[in-house]
Amino acid sequence: MPELPFTAPPRGFRLPDATRLGPVLLQVADLDRSIAYYERVVGLRTLTRAGARATLGTHGDPSEIVELEEMPGANPVPRRGRLGLYHFAILLPDRPALGRFVTHLADLGEYAGMSDHLVSEAVYLTDPDGLGIEVYADRPRSAWPRNGQALAMATDPIDLAALRRAAAGEPWTGVPPGATIGHVHLFVADLALAAAFFHHGLGLDRVLLGLPGALFLSAGGYHHHLGTNTWAAEAPTARQGDARLLEWRVRVPTHSDVQAAGRSLEAAGYAIVRDGATVVAADPWGTAVRISGGTSAASNSTVNALPDPATDST
Repeated sequence: MPELPFTAPPRGFRLPDATRLGPVLLQVADLDRSIAYYERVVGLRTLTRAGARATLGTHGDPSEIVELEEMPGANPVPRRGRLGLYHFAILLPDRPALGRFVTHLADLGEYAGMSDHLVSEAVYLTDPDGLGIEVYADRPRSAWPRNGQALAMATDPIDLAALRRAAAGEPWTGVPPGATIGHVHLFVADLALAAAFFHHGLGLDRVLLGLPGALFLSAGGYHHHLGTNTWAAEAPTARQGDARLLEWRVRVPTHSDVQAAGRSLEAAGYAIVRDGATVVAADPWGTAVRISGGTSAASNSTVNALPDPATDST
């Protein structure tokens, strides 16, 4: 029996199946404090640091995961959240790595939320500025459950004992080679506006999920490269002086794919900035997405050239 589909393509341009995500760019209040947290707790290592900016990545290879940009005194995320980042998610290469990570957190005495999502197992943290982090490992695609033609996901309790056994007694030595940004999840005010920008503009497939108040999107049949939800729809939009996600990156195979994505966003009515070999656009709530071909490097300037989001939450 053929595998049932669980995604719906956009009406026009569609991002290639080989689309992946690059590092996220975060604005933080205290660079030293954030570097210490991301190294000690999350297990990243500092790759570069210059002035108010640092890049952190995996151990054993030069893969970038997080970029930090300091704005001294940036406002922390309030408990009820802000429109913008819900969490960014670091995808570990396998379940034993996640088992080593949860053992590491226990050794540190760090609190973490945990969920079994059926397609993956996930651990949730909050950084010193209140920015959400997920660290997770996928189950094999062949094991992802379906509910008819929809993908079945849940927030079940995790089997922590089994997860720790998967580590086979090996110590955590930091985020390993092969880890990437697996997905980004955003608070938005309106799912129709989110679909207009991310589905019909950017070209991500809609994931058939049936989760109330949420829209998940992906390329290549993944469970989600982007999550959006309206669970904080009454919250204000993150602004220039706030700790926030400044930018997330979409990597496509070729420069032609970059330009096609840019034309699609323009045709949908969104302003874009062409920055060398990349295209940057701000979503309706002011978070930038940068589309690059292959390993195109990100510029440090374009995010600040985009307009600040409106003061209301729409």
